[in-house]
Amino acid sequence: MPILLPESSQSAPDALTPRQIVAELDKYVVGQKAAKRAVAIALRNRMRRQKLPAELAEEIAPKNILMIGPTGVGKTEIARRLARLAQSPFIKVEASKFTEVGYVGRDVESMVRDLVELGVEMIRAERLEEVRTRARQNAEDRLLDLLLPPSRPLTPGEDASTRDPQSGTRDWFREQLRDGRLDQRVVEVDVREKAMPSLEIIAGGSVEEVGLNLGDTMQGLFQGGRKKKRKMKVPEAWDYLTQEEEQKLIDMESVARAAIERVEQSGIIFVDEIDKIAGREGSHGPEVSREGVQRDILPIVEGTTVNTKHGMVRTDHVLFIAAGAFHVSKPSDLIPELQGRFPIRVELEALGKDEFVRILTEPRSALVKQYTALMSTEGITLEFSPEAIDRIADFATIVNERTENIGARRLHTVMEKLLDEISFEGPDLPDKHVVIDDAYVTRMLADVVKNEDLSRYIL
Repeated sequence: MPILLPESSQSAPDALTPRQIVAELDKYVVGQKAAKRAVAIALRNRMRRQKLPAELAEEIAPKNILMIGPTGVGKTEIARRLARLAQSPFIKVEASKFTEVGYVGRDVESMVRDLVELGVEMIRAERLEEVRTRARQNAEDRLLDLLLPPSRPLTPGEDASTRDPQSGTRDWFREQLRDGRLDQRVVEVDVREKAMPSLEIIAGGSVEEVGLNLGDTMQGLFQGGRKKKRKMKVPEAWDYLTQEEEQKLIDMESVARAAIERVEQSGIIFVDEIDKIAGREGSHGPEVSREGVQRDILPIVEGTTVNTKHGMVRTDHVLFIAAGAFHVSKPSDLIPELQGRFPIRVELEALGKDEFVRILTEPRSALVKQYTALMSTEGITLEFSPEAIDRIADFATIVNERTENIGARRLHTVMEKLLDEISFEGPDLPDKHVVIDDAYVTRMLADVVKNEDLSRYIL
């Protein structure tokens, strides 16, 4: 599942020391010091490698990490936040979704192809920021041509701003356009029809999404699609023309080359549920296929060349972070070759009441802050007393002990049940200031927590 990276650290990635990286991770993830240290060192080593001479840097392989711990303790969140700090292409995949070559399902190389697509989007977004102002100006000139057609066609090399003999009128229209006084005007714009959709082809027994486009394959027949006239208001036309100009100003070939370079040097692949493909020794049936998936993943982790629609991509220096609960199996059940490719192993601790209290209040996106912000959109002020937060953490811990331990995810179900009444009645409440105290938490949750059978279904 591709994960986009909308935010980054205040500091430049290469300026962050391991201690600073851990401090940044502490803003979002509670506890798990060992895991944070491991990923901080791995990220810093990547920065160190990039400062070495090319010949030596080529020989230094990334130290892949294997995280071992129950669900809901922060394995995925640590990897996601690390990628945002590094401003690196990052993708999360589940090992259980892949199948051995020759079986119907996803091929393991698709994780690299997906990572390259994310890299292309990252570089493209950066280039868009660079050309946005120029593209907006070009779109403005084209829009003025539609609103006030020039008296003669533009000659090669002529400036659009000087071609109209009525330059004063054009400047007046430009001012009106920028002030938003022409927003209700309707103009006719040449809109390019969308090209043919992507095709799915069957290769090696697995259905893989590939970027084959008939417009690319038969350029003579489908050169960008036909154009048609479409009426739209000025703001919509301005946005559409800006997008067209942005596409003209961006060289997608250089974007693809830069994306491949970034993926090869700083890409991160998070392989979740790796314990689900760990077959126990002497097993038969489905276990055999699981070992086949491990053998298919092995060359990707070791370093191989994968063919993508943007070009060949080497995975020698891509950082792999694998994670699994290993309840039934253990890391030694993985094939020895794959075990050797994850030299750093960290065990994440199960979360208890104290960690739940911190999760509810400390992180930047803490659950209490989220629900308070959500209800504030209805004009409701939520206030949680310290005793209430302590009680919520206590109930979550009890339910985790009696049923399945799903870690911090239990807090989401508990909070939803706790605020069910307020969420429903909120818009109609006469008193918009609501205090969540110990008594309120007990009234809403005590009966459900006491009834073990009920808590299995509700919490």
